[in-house]
Amino acid sequence: MSTSTEPATPPVADVPGRPAATLGGYFRAWIARIRSGESGVLPVVGGLIVIIIIFQLNNSVFLSPNNIINLMVQASVFVLFGVAEVFVLLLGEIDLALGFTGAIGAVFTVWITGPPYNLPWYVGVLLGLAVATIIGAVWGFLITRLRIPSFIVTLAGLLGLQGLLIFVINGLAGPSSGGTMSVSNAVINAIAYGYMNTVLAWVVLALVVAAYAVFALVGDRQRRAGGLVTQPVGLRIVKIALIAAAGIALVLACSAGEGVPWAVPIVLAIVAGWSFLLAQTRFGRYVYAIGGNAEAARRAGINLSRIRLIAFALASLTAGAAGIFYAARLGSISSNVDGGQYVLLAVAAAVIGGTSLFGGRGKIVHALLGGLIVATIYNGMGLLNLSAATQLMVTALVLLAAVTVDALSRRNRSTT
Repeated sequence: MSTSTEPATPPVADVPGRPAATLGGYFRAWIARIRSGESGVLPVVGGLIVIIIIFQLNNSVFLSPNNIINLMVQASVFVLFGVAEVFVLLLGEIDLALGFTGAIGAVFTVWITGPPYNLPWYVGVLLGLAVATIIGAVWGFLITRLRIPSFIVTLAGLLGLQGLLIFVINGLAGPSSGGTMSVSNAVINAIAYGYMNTVLAWVVLALVVAAYAVFALVGDRQRRAGGLVTQPVGLRIVKIALIAAAGIALVLACSAGEGVPWAVPIVLAIVAGWSFLLAQTRFGRYVYAIGGNAEAARRAGINLSRIRLIAFALASLTAGAAGIFYAARLGSISSNVDGGQYVLLAVAAAVIGGTSLFGGRGKIVHALLGGLIVATIYNGMGLLNLSAATQLMVTALVLLAAVTVDALSRRNRSTT
């Protein structure tokens, strides 16, 4: 198999020298990676910490238990939309319709679980996700079979789905609904306003940290056995400890309020599942290969059309989940959903986290970090009572800075 089919974040084994068995060796490999445009998530995490400190200094309510809980629920929507966008950005494509795709999926979920049908929550969720997935498959078909640029297809989709949203809500709920459908299912409401038992929260945290530790250490061992550069065991253990510390701080903070919202473990499960798909499966390797060099991937025997169609379907599936989270958070879904703004924030979350707009480089966890940053900015500026205009301009500046860093990194990689 051609090396073009390897994941976008290549092992640093390509750096001259031996596997980084020591901290010094890994540090030198890390410096080489930065020079080639691969700075990793460290600057993103550092930026998030700085933003949190700034808002806390300006308003002590920011790190209060109840606001942290609100921030986690708010971030879940941004994270999921960002995750959805990562699938297509890795291919060098874009989906501008994800915001309204998620909204339409949520409409069907709310409709079938409410009166007069009152079907179980899982039936509604499956229906909403299926509708969203079909929409994404349609985009993928038009893009791959008719060879229409994804920007044009999904821009038309954005406009068309906006009108379809109004039509569907009026058709399902009736003109007297005022264009709004309320969430009446208790389980769906609990996504945003249900909280884990404290003991269960600690158990889940322990399982998550243990699972990450096992996968990380085993993966490092396999890479080391293959002669690839990997992190020293000591550094990996430090990272595991930091993740555990962050989780403990989150559970303690939320437990001081109403508890850890169910949105948190659900989002983490989705992020973990999609991360495994992209990092450990043939489909994921093909996605990175196409995004890195589509022609080379085609010559290696990869079915570009099939992978692209699946990627757009998965993006819309994830957007459907984001739409359900959005409806749960607001307690309703309406025709006034600003799907255009949410898709831009999805791109912002993905790019701010470290995913490249040019394809071939990025991870699902980037959307998690970027979504947290976007939510933190919006939440903090809301606490400071900044105007909507100011919030939009600040978000635009953050996005522009992230895109600039991405462009400069890509330029550095092309010259090395």
